[in-house]
Amino acid sequence: MRKGRKKGKEIVEKYVGNPIITSNDIPVPCNTVFNAAATVYKNEYILLVRVEGVEGKSSLWIARSKDGKKFEIDKKPALAPSNQEPFKTYEKRGLEDPRITKVDDTYYIVYTAYSHYSPRLALAKTEDFENFERIALISEPVNKNAVIFPKKFRRRYVRYDRPMSAGIATWISYSYDLIHWGDSKMVFETRPGYWDADRIGPGAPPIRTKKGWLLIYHGVKRTSAGPIYRLGVTLFDLKDPAVLIGRS
Repeated sequence: MRKGRKKGKEIVEKYVGNPIITSNDIPVPCNTVFNAAATVYKNEYILLVRVEGVEGKSSLWIARSKDGKKFEIDKKPALAPSNQEPFKTYEKRGLEDPRITKVDDTYYIVYTAYSHYSPRLALAKTEDFENFERIALISEPVNKNAVIFPKKFRRRYVRYDRPMSAGIATWISYSYDLIHWGDSKMVFETRPGYWDADRIGPGAPPIRTKKGWLLIYHGVKRTSAGPIYRLGVTLFDLKDPAVLIGRS
């Protein structure tokens, strides 16, 4: 009798107590909560949670925890659609999908500003998770899923993102001031026939390891039952984050 293929070891396991946050935990009526950014601040776990309101617009709320399992939600959003330009025009439909990166003593928040002009990247910052400051819109329209590296390379900040007009690929860009970005190029793309055949996008900010920079990303494969989202990892060179070493 032919033996079945040996089952691989699970690298990531879901917490048995999921979900840790639901719409019932939010102090205002809302449709759902999802796509949170995560970090640690003063021995406290911080989530910046996307909350979609009943009108369909999203805002970003802080959730705090001592153990990473039981969270308390702040009483008001950390970042909501702005009333001041230039953000007002491009956040009319909400703020989505944040990522947090700590550089020195500042926590930078990249998020998607959403409007009828299509999504584009925006940047905010905080040093205490009580006071937040918007910095700039940092991409043209039709871009999202950006993550910033926690260190500079040759005096420049580095980010990965996913231009939606090129949704089949993840790109790298560089900046001296976090506002003006350039020298962009593609670093990895979808793979026909694989689990990430139709769309990919960066997830958490890159993690430094001994072997290289680890990037967790999501991949999508469309099926007759709808799209299937999965997690994958890539590894980039420690000295040159444009050089792909390996991929799951």
